Amino acid sequence: MESTAPLDKTASPDLAATPHAPASPGIRIEPTRGWVAVRLKELWAYRELLYFLVWRDVKVRYKQTVLGAAWALLQPLFTMLVFSVFFGRLAGIPSDGVPYPLFALAALIPWTFFANALGQSSNSLVNSAHLIAKVYFPRLVIPLASVLGGLVDLAVACSLFVPMLLYYGITPGWGLLWLPGFVLLAIVTALGVGLWASALNVEYRDVRHVIPFATQLWMFLTPVVYPGSLVPERWRLLYNLNPMSGVVDGFRWALLGAGAPPGLPLLASALASLTLLVTGAFYFRRMEKTFADRV
Repeated sequence: MESTAPLDKTASPDLAATPHAPASPGIRIEPTRGWVAVRLKELWAYRELLYFLVWRDVKVRYKQTVLGAAWALLQPLFTMLVFSVFFGRLAGIPSDGVPYPLFALAALIPWTFFANALGQSSNSLVNSAHLIAKVYFPRLVIPLASVLGGLVDLAVACSLFVPMLLYYGITPGWGLLWLPGFVLLAIVTALGVGLWASALNVEYRDVRHVIPFATQLWMFLTPVVYPGSLVPERWRLLYNLNPMSGVVDGFRWALLGAGAPPGLPLLASALASLTLLVTGAFYFRRMEKTFADRV
């Protein structure tokens, strides 16, 4: 018969005093409830991830393409040629006293950035399902990276203006200093609409089909092919509440000196853009807890 010896508590005092070792400290991730704040500090803490996602989007966009970044030049260039023939020559639409090709190009460059940024950001969450379901990080990083990635195309497209201005003999004035502000307004508008669209696209996959049609309709509500001076006075308030109207008119004024300088109409566009961004960010944060289950 086997004998059992009593436990020698003096041999291992730690085991006798603490039968269970304390758990190491960790981070608990809990779903949010209701309307929650936008954590800008957390977004800043993941800035390296944001940089990586921006760089990834830029590389994927031109991966295995023959012309590469030249597509950022060809898209507004050929669209400008088509608009110049049909709207400038055949339709005879006025262009505020500047050559119609320059008039159209000044609008197409920011509009192309906005349209591409909106298309990319609206599908960004669905396309990043493999990341959302496995790793925790602020989901705001994903649509933000899609919008910021378009700045590379915007910079490349802006280089078209150098030979065009030289050809027509036009020299930009001091209004060119306002150009970064109008670029920022385009970014805020694209991000605000992109946050709404990306969150809704997770819930309703019809959004991916609505966005191209809505973008095309929005272009004709924006003075891309016509000057803002053609808008009747009774529609002027709604016109100014379109954030992209302020962007397009601002680009034309900064680069060509066409139209009126910034004033109350630009302020209305900026307030509308900021409203889209703030409400979109809060709605995005409210729906963020459901992304991992629905993508």
